Amino acid sequence: MKSFTAIVTLFAGLAMATPATLDTRGSVCSGLYGNPQCCATDVLGVASLDCQNPKSANNANDFKHSCASTGKSAFCCTLPVAGQAVLCNKPVGV
Repeated sequence: MKSFTAIVTLFAGLAMATPATLDTRGSVCSGLYGNPQCCATDVLGVASLDCQNPKSANNANDFKHSCASTGKSAFCCTLPVAGQAVLCNKPVGV
């Protein structure tokens, strides 16, 4: 019985020690400006108009091309509400 407990404990320890494989996530926008948006017009970095979520934003080039395919520009914004985004700036690398 002791050997059974030791074997179960060993396998449980190995299962917990093996990290799960996760997909890498792009960090195009981070911090306060954490929402990637494709916007048609930017008003002095305070508000952006006609915004939508990008189809993909794995890296800066992917984000830029995803927005360009819809005729919009890539922005990192704080608060997108009803197609408008507040406090936006250009992402690094775009």
